[in-house]
Amino acid sequence: MKHPIYEGGGYQVLTDKEIRQIHETTVKVLENVGFEINHLPALELFEQKGARVDYDTNRVYVPREMISRLIKQAPEEFVFYGRQEGKSITVGGKQVHFGTGGLALYVLDLDREKRPSTLQDVANLARIADRLENLDFFIIPAYPHDINIDTVDVNTKYQAMLNTGKPVMGGIFNQQGLEDIIKIAAIIAGGLEKLQRRPFLGFISSITSPLKISSDHAEYIMEVARYGLPLATSTAPAAGATAPVTLAGTLVQQNAEALMGVIFTQLVNPGTPVLYSAVPVTMDMRTMSFLMGSIESGLMNAAITQMAHHYRLPCYLTVGTTDSKLPDAQAAHESASTAMLAALAGGNFIHEAFGMLDGAMTASYAQYIIDNDIIGNCLRTLRGIEINEDTLAYDAIAKVGPGGNYLSEEHTVRYMRTELYSPRTSDRKPYQQWIDAGSKDSWKRAEDYAAQLLAESSEPIIPPELDAQIRDQFPDLVNLDDGYTLRWKTGSV
Repeated sequence: MKHPIYEGGGYQVLTDKEIRQIHETTVKVLENVGFEINHLPALELFEQKGARVDYDTNRVYVPREMISRLIKQAPEEFVFYGRQEGKSITVGGKQVHFGTGGLALYVLDLDREKRPSTLQDVANLARIADRLENLDFFIIPAYPHDINIDTVDVNTKYQAMLNTGKPVMGGIFNQQGLEDIIKIAAIIAGGLEKLQRRPFLGFISSITSPLKISSDHAEYIMEVARYGLPLATSTAPAAGATAPVTLAGTLVQQNAEALMGVIFTQLVNPGTPVLYSAVPVTMDMRTMSFLMGSIESGLMNAAITQMAHHYRLPCYLTVGTTDSKLPDAQAAHESASTAMLAALAGGNFIHEAFGMLDGAMTASYAQYIIDNDIIGNCLRTLRGIEINEDTLAYDAIAKVGPGGNYLSEEHTVRYMRTELYSPRTSDRKPYQQWIDAGSKDSWKRAEDYAAQLLAESSEPIIPPELDAQIRDQFPDLVNLDDGYTLRWKTGSV
């Protein structure tokens, strides 16, 4: 089954002049303000390739020509492979893909209990993600509090690969964990070269706003680039706190930080599949809270999508996350409005679009299902209205004529399942039928469907004999004893 292609790009919040203004101001920042990189090998690499380096302040100043040259070395698009048929995606151009992310510290489970997240939650959410038709990739969405931090890299990413055949990505916690999970992925792929040719695992390393890369993350960026695996250099400037309060000023800083991630990877290994990576947020100046669901965050994500298109770079952005604490009306309108803006703008690799509540502090099982419907509406919007001789339906109109109806017409049967999108958690029955069916709201319907997905059996994505081989070599891998089965107060699944 071929993966469906959805393209955006029709919505443009910036004019061509404004794109040029942001670019020119960004070049001034990189040339004159510079970037602090606290890693000697990185400083030496920049200097060797033509940047000016102040070793007293660990600051790098990148000239215009170097910026332009290294951006052009980065791939315009790349294939992020799934390990099952129909689950590979092309990242770049104006193709739109939505996925998970967030690394939440808590989950809101099917008992409606907010609690610290565990490794079992990572496995469960990967299993749900694998079965949601509008979700294209899986970024580790929750931090497991029940395992040692030194083993987080191997355990979270391995549980992801055990439970979904879609492309997997995650942050990095230590150098050894990075090395070990690459070795595990190479075993699954049948060798490192095969993994590099058809990568199904990618990584996220952070750039700190404003304009700084820590020693650890500089080392991670260099290591992943050496392997040539997909990489996001995530940066999250907050307007009014770690970036200028004006959206335009935040966009300039965000652009400088995103481009520095591209430049850095191309210095290490030209052609590394790197994402122009951006997570711009705003700040509530009354409460000092960072806001993930504000409409201004949505506007900035649409704008950075245009900047990525301007540079012909695949982009990684963040929408669909809500600041609401529950799957309520606030969660719905914040998720829907920001996700729609990014889709219409043509964002490529849109993460944190599933299940994130409370500014990405909490991952909700039910919200995964609700967000699948929200993303379904976005994708249906991108499909637009198909105009051809058959869809114009002259023959059907002529046959039915004045005063008739189309319910039994072959034309209706032919198109009714593909023309009209049906959200799974929406109730469209008459009022009394809704009452008779138990008066369930969308939250409850989403919980029921999440429980159903967790209950479904499936063939193992990693064969048991290969799993056993990997566990023999990596004893830190946790074995989740009861597999996929959980019992909730709401019923057995």
